[in-house]
Amino acid sequence: MSKAEKLKARLPRGFADRAPTDFAATEKMLSAIRETYELYGFEAVETPFIEYTDALGKFLPDQDRPNEGVFSFQDDDEQWLSLRYDLTAPLARHVAENFDALAKPYRSYRCGWVFRNEKPGPGRFRQFMQFDADTVGAASVAADAEICMMASDTLERVGIKRGDYVVRINNRKVLDGVLEVIGLGGDDKAHTRLTVLRAIDKLDRLGPDGVRALLGTGRKDESGDFTKGAGLDAASIEKVLAFTAARGATTSETIANLTAVVSGSARGEEGVSELAEIGALLDAANYSDRVIIDPSVVRGLEYYTGPVYEAELTFTVTNEDGQPTRFGSVAGGGRYDGLVGRFRSEPVPATGFSIGVSRLFSALKAVNSPLVTGHEQPGPVVVLVMDKDQIAAYQKMVFTLRQAGIRSEMYLGSSGMKAQMKYADKRSSPCVIIQGSNERERGEVEIKDLIEGARAAENLSTNAEWKAARPAQFSVSEDKLVDAVKEVLARHFS
Repeated sequence: MSKAEKLKARLPRGFADRAPTDFAATEKMLSAIRETYELYGFEAVETPFIEYTDALGKFLPDQDRPNEGVFSFQDDDEQWLSLRYDLTAPLARHVAENFDALAKPYRSYRCGWVFRNEKPGPGRFRQFMQFDADTVGAASVAADAEICMMASDTLERVGIKRGDYVVRINNRKVLDGVLEVIGLGGDDKAHTRLTVLRAIDKLDRLGPDGVRALLGTGRKDESGDFTKGAGLDAASIEKVLAFTAARGATTSETIANLTAVVSGSARGEEGVSELAEIGALLDAANYSDRVIIDPSVVRGLEYYTGPVYEAELTFTVTNEDGQPTRFGSVAGGGRYDGLVGRFRSEPVPATGFSIGVSRLFSALKAVNSPLVTGHEQPGPVVVLVMDKDQIAAYQKMVFTLRQAGIRSEMYLGSSGMKAQMKYADKRSSPCVIIQGSNERERGEVEIKDLIEGARAAENLSTNAEWKAARPAQFSVSEDKLVDAVKEVLARHFS
């Protein structure tokens, strides 16, 4: 191809490549999360990246344009398919399809990529990873309380200290009760209710005044963009804000405040009763210092039907403008009793939560968690190819090292020794194995410790000193190769 015809290497907006170091550290974090979930009796299940669009709970796309929010396409029988936008909707389909074969309550966890067809921005990706745990088939709010306890244990296991996080719980029934009281009950008010939910969900970021504007006529942000509000009157706005501010100094005080706010709504009173039961369970298990009842938690998704919760990190970090700010939410979820029931004739209770893997990983970096820092693994030991006619001999060395459990490779390029050494440096190799004709005649190999050599080089000022010192390079007999390499690795890596 001519220069003009060559493709331009470019990454689609909202997607990212992952480097080996981040990949390895993420795997350590995922392993710690998995251990916590399994300790609670949850077991793994995996669902495909692609589901039928209607199974995800989205409307079919208009004409030829994929539905907003999901990546969609038609298959050969003109059925609409979509990349999953979360891990909960596919779980609902899986449970419904295998309902009779599953032990219930069904406790499962899933980890995988999800996709959002949304405008990307700083820290906002179109592909990101979630790690979910769900209990399906348990109507008791004890299942919700247990999920919140597990969220707390998970954060501590991955390296977030107690006091640096809080798990906050609310109940959508309570908010439904508030909305009934101000005249927003019924199917015809569903759109307005959703607008109210989304406004309250921004309370941490915008504060009461910002939410007040979104509950009323609307709000113009710093960039000049205007967001249309819910159109509530002043009295209704104050009722909603009173609900979000109902948290007291103790669980019992919060329950009393909420009881007053939802007075006259049977659904709201049911939600308050459920929160009181969850609070009692948390007290009994000694989690009430870090898992709290907080009416400001809403969660924006429409399918939540009862308790909702968020895990929030409370320590401060520096934002893009250099200002200190709280890190914020890294996980959330709630009860979604109607989602599985869409596929079946009877209702199926369910509750669960999801960890934002990338966001939690960023948090662990911010607190220098040993889970994701300080565990850099060595690159492979590289056997240099000095004589092209001795490839078999070099390959035998690699085989011997691998048999001993040592990560290693033979240089497969066509360059000379200097380029091979540069290659080993780029691979973060701890050492290289060198054998030319002289070493072969003596039955020896040269081992060059690249880490020690780099340290020594910092203290050598001339090429003559370098040659005289031959830093960190030594000879051993071929039968001592494995032992010598192990000594080099032990010197630098635990």
